[in-house]
This record gives sequence, structure tokens and C-alpha cells, in this order.
Amino acid sequence: MIKKFEKKISQAGHFKNPLNERDPYFRSLIEKFEHISTGVHASSTDGSISVAREIAEIIKANEKSGKRTVLALSGETAVGEVYTELIRLHRDEGLSFENTVVFSVMELLSLPGNVYQSYKRYLRDKFLQHINIREEHVFCLDGDMDQESVYRYCQETEKKISAYGGIDYLVLGIGRTGRIGYNEPGSSKNSLTRPVTLDDTSRTELAPVFLGKENVPRRAISLGVRTILGSKEIRLLAWGENKANILKRAIEEKVSEEVAASFLQEHPRARVVIDAAAAAELTRIKTPWLIDQVLWDDRLIRKAVVWLSGVVNKPILKLTDRDYGDHGMESLITEKGVAYNINISVFNDLQHTITGWPGGKPNADDSRRPERKVPFPKRIIIFSPHPDDDVISMGGTMLRLVEHGHDVHVAYQTSGNIAVSDSDVLRYVDFIRDFSSHFSEEGIVELIDQENSDLFDPRVARRIKSLIREGEAKAACRYAGVRAENVHFLNMPFYETGEVEKKPVGPEDIDLVADLIRRVKPHQIYAAGDLSDPHGTHRVCLEAIFTAVEKLRHEKWMEDCWVWLYRGAWQEWDIHHIEMAVPLSPDELKRKRTAIFKHQSQKDGAMFMGDDRREFWQRAEARNRGTAEAYDNLGLAEYEAIEAFVRYEFSG
Repeated sequence: MIKKFEKKISQAGHFKNPLNERDPYFRSLIEKFEHISTGVHASSTDGSISVAREIAEIIKANEKSGKRTVLALSGETAVGEVYTELIRLHRDEGLSFENTVVFSVMELLSLPGNVYQSYKRYLRDKFLQHINIREEHVFCLDGDMDQESVYRYCQETEKKISAYGGIDYLVLGIGRTGRIGYNEPGSSKNSLTRPVTLDDTSRTELAPVFLGKENVPRRAISLGVRTILGSKEIRLLAWGENKANILKRAIEEKVSEEVAASFLQEHPRARVVIDAAAAAELTRIKTPWLIDQVLWDDRLIRKAVVWLSGVVNKPILKLTDRDYGDHGMESLITEKGVAYNINISVFNDLQHTITGWPGGKPNADDSRRPERKVPFPKRIIIFSPHPDDDVISMGGTMLRLVEHGHDVHVAYQTSGNIAVSDSDVLRYVDFIRDFSSHFSEEGIVELIDQENSDLFDPRVARRIKSLIREGEAKAACRYAGVRAENVHFLNMPFYETGEVEKKPVGPEDIDLVADLIRRVKPHQIYAAGDLSDPHGTHRVCLEAIFTAVEKLRHEKWMEDCWVWLYRGAWQEWDIHHIEMAVPLSPDELKRKRTAIFKHQSQKDGAMFMGDDRREFWQRAEARNRGTAEAYDNLGLAEYEAIEAFVRYEFSG
């Protein structure tokens, strides 16, 4: 279901000729833009399986020739599904790793190899301990060493790689700086394995895993750019929209030390493997009409006209035939007629997305509105991955739905407890220490201060953190007018690991979502449609909802259920995607801010801010105002702010 949704959002597949990336004609077209061979897959699973099978074929071929296979592997989560498939090939199809040698790509310094943040441990836990590789053939970089030993250790690593005949196949991810391994901006093409200083952005990326940026090591060991480029085959893997911008720089822009991944352009056997969301900024996806003839359906026309309006800085109704012709859109004019007619059609299409009645307007003509007028009032479920995504992302719409008299339920899918700091726990415990004999202040402090536990959040402290977030969510819902009995805390099991890394979503998770939907029998479902959530929770929660609604869709009452997707704290829908735009007045925007403020533990430097240091209410207001400004620039009505939604369509 995620795969189908990503395809709708990516707008891929509009070329008139269904060409493959490896087709010589297609390659000749896109090589004008893409300087690395790039495979866009329907999902991370599909892309990972393709890489795993390539590795398997190399191992088998070398086995027949009596040769060892030397792999260099990353401990980044982007590669995790490759390891899952290799384990399956070993278990089910007899793929042997007995003559395989493994080097790791990088490791953080001053970090023991047995802690959960270690890349060495990740590789062992997720891959190496599940296959028949010889221990003497495993060379994972070691971060637990003193400063005097590290340079000699790096030289020895280079010698070992050379002694085994070099790297046959190297797999790695990409950081937001464009790093490969920990070759940060400024890394030389001739760099070898060495200690490096982490870029501030990279440390911010790692902050969630270490429960705060201040806990992230400042240095790492990494195979150098020259070492990486010395590999016979290289695969760079990336998934999700949060990698789209840096991938465009690495794939389509000039080679630069500022983006180390761009050095892969100079390797004859390097290939980038990405999903549709990560490919969103590539020319073939974002503006395919600049590459070849396309099928001009309504959705692509809207996308192209919105893009053209931004490029020439004109409202839609002022675009001319010349504007279309000067920007690679002659075929649209040829096929659909003069610019004026196209402009009017797209303008009206966008105008009809705007509604002040997100639950439908009773006693009104709804033929041009995004939502149905009946039934009214509606039963509605707002799913929120964490206990604040509802008000951050659609707080204004939530307030409006309640005011219009709809029966609004809010379902918090996870506890969000790992985002509460220990200091907040102590603050609350200090306040309630006489309230409950079960939790003494001394007992909580003792649990939190345990030093030799793999769980950075002991069980009792996690429960208190959950209660903190539940209390904040109840306060926000109470402010919005949602009835207490309509507030649901699902506490989906996949999340409750006590660590940043979560379990895969399972049947229990899906059943919790499906059971609530079946009980409420909603006419509307709102869910977080984030594909760029850096921690993955939004994506997993969305998959659970999609699976649940597909499971229930054949029940009679589901025929009248529509699913609307909002976006969270990380990104907003592009204008050409929006199917319902709910305008907010200045006063409504202030009320939304107040609802967000009820989540006090997530204010003033919350733990999982990502690389945007603004508070969540500031991001939300900037996004909502930005969407309103974008509508205004296209020539539509001017509003203070707009919350945006895309409709999810059930499988055929």
C-alpha cells in the first residue's frame, strides 16, 4: 500500500514509451541530467532485493572460480533489507558465505563495539551472526581505541584490503551532507581509511539514536573516498523523501568535494539504488517533460503548470504560449490547445481544492468540493503517530471539525515516550512523589541511572514518560473540544522496544488499528502521510493504517469511508499534490498554536527535532503560511494559512 501511494506522489511513469533505466535509448536521454547509473524501484524492499541478488551472483561466480568474495558493508539502516534478503538466500537457497570476506565501511570513535549505537554491532546483529561466515574473515572497524593507535589501525586496514585483492562489492548509504561512509564535505578524492571529524549535520542525524546531540561522538573512522572508489562494484542505497535533495546533487550536479557521493560519478561500475520517494527531485520524476515525450494526464498537467508558474514567477492565468514553449512544454500546447484554456482548467482545479468545510458542507452543491456533504455530521478518526502530530499537522482542521459538530475521535498510535527527557521525568516525579506509593523519587532516579543496561530507558521510567505524553495529548484534545471518551491510546507494540530502533509492524499492530476503525465505523479517516520522517515511525504507522483499511474495505460500511492524509513536522505536500486545502484565519492559527503548546515536553529543544532547530509550532506555522502564499502566488485567494491533505484511494 505504501508502494502504491508513493507512486501516486512521485508521479513516475508518465513517459509515452515505457522505457527501462538500462535501455540504451533511455540512458542517452537521462544521461544529460544523471551522471551516475540510477535505478528507481517501487519500494526499498524491491531495491534491496535486487542488490542482495547481485551480491549472491558474485559470490556464486567467484565460488566456481575458486576465488574469495570481498564485501565492504555499511551498518546504516538503509542497507538493512539487503541483509534480510541475504540471510533468506542463505537459509532457504543455500547461499554460502564460507569464502566471503567482510570489511565494514565506518565506525564511530570512542564507542565500544558492543553498544547498540555501534555499526559493528548492527552488522553482527542484523547480518553476520545469521550466516556461515568465518570469524577470521570479518574485519569490522573498531572505534574503541586510543588516539595514538587509530592512525596505525587505519593503515593496517588498508593493507588488509590490499592483501585480499581489493573490494569486489561495496554497499553504503548516503547522509544528508552527501557523505559516503563518513567522508564529509571537503573530503579529498585521494583520501584513504582515516579518522574523521563528523559534520554538525551528521551529528544531528545521529542525535535520536544517542538521545541527544551532546551524546554523539565527534569523530569516526571511515574508508576513504579513494578506498571506496577502488571497489570493483559500488551500490549506494537511499530511501525516502528526506534524501531526495542530496541525491539530486550527487547524481545530477557536478562532482564536488562538498558532496562526497558525487565522486561516484567517476566510477564505471557505481550505481545508485533508490525508491520513488527518494527520486522525487530527479529531473525524470520532477519534470519528466524536459527529458522525453510524456502522457499529459490531468495530474501531470497540474504539476507542470504549477512548476511553470513558479519558474516564470507569474500567476497561472497570466501564463502564455511563449512561456510554455520556452520551458519544454510545447507538446502540451500542441496536444491540449492554447495556454489560456490550459490555465483556466488548472486554475479551476486548484480553486476547487479549497474548502472551509473539511467534513463537507451540508445543504450545498458538493460537485466541486473535495468532500461530500452527506452524511452530516460525520464520524471521524484522526490517527496521530505520536501524541502531538495531530495538532502540529492538522490542528486547525481538527478544531474546525469539532466546531462543525462532527463526532471526532483521536487515536495516538504510539506512546512517543522516547521523546521525553529524563529531566522531565524527574520534574513530574518531584511533583507527584506523594501521590503514589508505587513510584518513589529515589527509585526512579536509581532506575534511570543504571549504567550497564542495553535499554537506555528502564521500564518504569518509560511508563512515566508515556503518561507524561498521554496527559499532554488529553490536554490538547480537551482544548480542541474532543470528548474524553473519544481519545484513544493504541500503544502499538512495534514501538515499545525501549530503543530508537523499532520492531517491524506486525499483526498485533494492524489489529489494534483495524479494531478501532471497526468500532467507530468512520466516514473520514485522517492519517500522517509522511514519507520523509527521519525516524521511520510515521512511515510504519501509515503502513499499519493502509493495511488495516485494505483489510476492512470490503465491509459494507467502509464504502462510505474516505481517507485523507496530512503531513507532519518534517515536510508539506507540494501544491500539485493537494486535493483538499483548508484555510485558517489568523485567530485559528493562534488557537492551533495554543493546542501545540499543551505538549510541553516537546517544547524548548525537544529531543527529536531533526536538523531543523525551530520548534514544532514554528515549523507548522511557517509551512501553513507557506502553503497559503503558494496559492496566492498562483493567483488564487489570499489566506493567512492553509492546512493541506491528499486523499488515499483504495486498491482496485
